[in-house]
Amino acid sequence: MDGQAKRNNYLDENFDRFVGHLEEWLAIPSISTLPEYAEDVRRAAHWARERLTAIGFPEAKLVATAGHPLVYGEWQVDPRQPTLLIYGHYDVQPVDPLHLWSSPPFQPTIRGGNIYGRGTSDDKGQVMLVLAALEAWAKVDAGLPVNVKILLEGEEEAGGAAIADYVRSHPEHLQADAVLICDTHMVNAEQPSLITGLRGILYTEIVVSGAKTDLHSGSYGGVAPNPLHALCLLLGRLKGEDGSIDIPQLAAAIPVPSPADKQFWQDDPLHIEEALKAEMGVSAMVGEGAYPALERIGLRPTLEVHGIRGGFTGEGAKTVIPAEAVAKVSLRLPANLDPNEVFGWLEEAVGNKMPSGYRFHLTNLHGGRGLSVNPDNPYLRAAAKSVEAIFGALPVFMREGGSIPIAALFAEVLKVPIVLLGFGLPDDRIHAPNEKFSLNQFRQGMKTVADFLGRIRF
Repeated sequence: MDGQAKRNNYLDENFDRFVGHLEEWLAIPSISTLPEYAEDVRRAAHWARERLTAIGFPEAKLVATAGHPLVYGEWQVDPRQPTLLIYGHYDVQPVDPLHLWSSPPFQPTIRGGNIYGRGTSDDKGQVMLVLAALEAWAKVDAGLPVNVKILLEGEEEAGGAAIADYVRSHPEHLQADAVLICDTHMVNAEQPSLITGLRGILYTEIVVSGAKTDLHSGSYGGVAPNPLHALCLLLGRLKGEDGSIDIPQLAAAIPVPSPADKQFWQDDPLHIEEALKAEMGVSAMVGEGAYPALERIGLRPTLEVHGIRGGFTGEGAKTVIPAEAVAKVSLRLPANLDPNEVFGWLEEAVGNKMPSGYRFHLTNLHGGRGLSVNPDNPYLRAAAKSVEAIFGALPVFMREGGSIPIAALFAEVLKVPIVLLGFGLPDDRIHAPNEKFSLNQFRQGMKTVADFLGRIRF
């Protein structure tokens, strides 16, 4: 029996234990965006550090930051071997609306071959499968095949300011030959894929103000400014019914796709558009009809409204004209764009399109660049071979509509290849109620990462 077969056996024999470890970690409500969960976030960081120590990492520690701590581990085995930096995050999204969960979000539940709970797919489950792969090497082979540095953050869902500062301040400490990130998904359980592109993100808050205080709609209706109405008009002007975004500089900066990408998006040989409609439970796509759905997800910019508040929304009636209205708005951006520059374009567009009689203010809450990966780099080719070996199918290279700003920062600062090797599925409901992770993907993911570690050894 060869080494990989032995490691696969180890992973199969210990599978229930690994699931148990994941359940322990998932039970910690590490919601980074809500201050009342700060101690839970720290507990989740301690849990990860202790797991690294149990695996055998000679160095495993918490790194204090201005926000939530980082978890850092390092295992140097041979200076002649490559060094792999592994990234993941242990924080999770809020769980609202709670009543839509079929089981409590922090009481992991297994049903139908999936494990349900907040953080199962994004990203504790995917980090846990990497830790299992590392353990398999440590126990079966008495060490790792390559040098490994692992860096886990607790603020990915809150903007990632702490890790961004750390990476910029400690490039020599994090220097590696490649970066591995397991925080993406595959086309489906039968068709694996590797991600070669991520969009950037700009997340903003738009505040529109009218009168100095809330007003009675009977006494002032018809003459008083209504910030909620103005905000709705503004948003409709920024993004039309056809999905087009009216920010001239942004439209001019969209890159031209390669002929191969354009053909793949147009042909949609994997029928991803139909799968997306099924997952969403809709009969038709919305958005820019002149572009294929895959292009709209993989390359085109978006502008989405995530929430609006203002006025009265409680039970019963209250005839109030609010003094202020607020919208949370994000833009997903092509990889070539700087989100801070785009914020200036957005601010200018808001000023040009705001109805008269109102004041406004924009806040740049957080942002990050996108990423474009060369599919011919040797580490990505090794990952493709590992995926094929474990899943029994060649992976397709795909652009992902989501954003992992730290991936672009690693590429910029460390100047090494980024391997986006994720095992989530499109219906995992990340950021939504009833988030899940397929236990089969969990098992196959462990084996794939273990195989990958062996393939990059000299």
